[in-house]
Amino acid sequence: MDARFTPGHALVVGVGADLPNTVADATGLARILRDPGRCAYPPGQVHLLTGEEADRAAVLSALDALSQLAGAQSTALVYFSGHGYRAQTSIGEAYYLLPYGYDIRRLSETAINGREFADGLGAIPARKLLVLLDCCHAGGVGGAKAPRAGVELTRSPLPPEAMDLLTEGGGQVLIASSQEDELSFAGKPYSAFTLALIEALAGVGVAREDGYVRVADLALHARQVVPGRTNDRQHPILHFEHADNFVLAYYAGGDARPKGLPFDVEPQIEPQPGAWTLSDQRAQVVHGPQINVVGDVRGPVLSGQLGDRITVTGDGNVIGDRSRSTVVKRAGLQLDGVAALLDRALALARRKPPPVCEDLEAAVDIVREEIEAGEAADKRLLSQALDVLLEKGPDVLEIVLDVMLDPGASAGKGARMLARRARKSLQ
Repeated sequence: MDARFTPGHALVVGVGADLPNTVADATGLARILRDPGRCAYPPGQVHLLTGEEADRAAVLSALDALSQLAGAQSTALVYFSGHGYRAQTSIGEAYYLLPYGYDIRRLSETAINGREFADGLGAIPARKLLVLLDCCHAGGVGGAKAPRAGVELTRSPLPPEAMDLLTEGGGQVLIASSQEDELSFAGKPYSAFTLALIEALAGVGVAREDGYVRVADLALHARQVVPGRTNDRQHPILHFEHADNFVLAYYAGGDARPKGLPFDVEPQIEPQPGAWTLSDQRAQVVHGPQINVVGDVRGPVLSGQLGDRITVTGDGNVIGDRSRSTVVKRAGLQLDGVAALLDRALALARRKPPPVCEDLEAAVDIVREEIEAGEAADKRLLSQALDVLLEKGPDVLEIVLDVMLDPGASAGKGARMLARRARKSLQ
């Protein structure tokens, strides 16, 4: 056998945000696909999008790129882990995948509708296509109000439009994590559904020990083990009855003998869907009116009002010091100073609806100018800018406060005093 499973191409998406486990799920799946001793996909042919990198534009662009890179003889895998919702309106029904940064008030602009997703899949020329959807999770949007009057949002595990791909049979296979009226269970190190997928990709339960994992191996293993791990409350949807049972990957880098599981922890599945939504294994804050700190931490992470200043160390432990900062740093991370944090604040401000975003942008720019002025800063103007941030964007203000309270910043004693006063008002 070849050292690499060269036909393999994959797009793996874990949206993160209010579903922190989706990042771990997507990362774990991409890891075993790239592992030369396991699935052995060429690393450059596995595209992983998580957290901020998994917004609408990035996902659609990655689908388009996959359609250009994969050929007719390729094996293509598309995995999406996030929310799946059906919007029922007076003029009809629409399905949406909710990527990072979705806004339920602007679904058409920030989400991916079922037709767009199906068209993206249909453009992939590979005759062997597997679509894996972990799209019916607990938490997050489920309790949100409808984006406008007359619209009802309900969870839905898969877009009906994608079913059109299956009518021809052959090499199109779709597996979804749960049935229409069910929720998906998260877990450690992976969710119930993704755990089953990774086990199958490692050779667990393969029908033939010949070095290859086939699409039916994933489908049948997921159908067998997921219900048992969830007390019969989650049942994957399998659509492969009319498809060829094509080879999806190696399971041991081309060897016939499986290597065992690619993790050394005892898998755990949450007792109820959503029970661990605010308790990710990287030890996020879980009490009170906070927004969870989640995702693949690569810089400042915005998390709402936290009870502690928290630092994520290299081994994933969390240290608190009883302030209200929302800047999280992974050990060894070097930020580009004050400017980088202010740029982050500005990016967050621009996600707000107009005209709020314009006011926040102006306030952040004022803060930037006054910090650069140092001791000559206009304290009155700075105070007004902080008031705007406090009223219209307290999450933006949290970043600004960390900049101003940083001893390395050059705003001067007066500006830092204003920052402390603004921070106190948040407590």
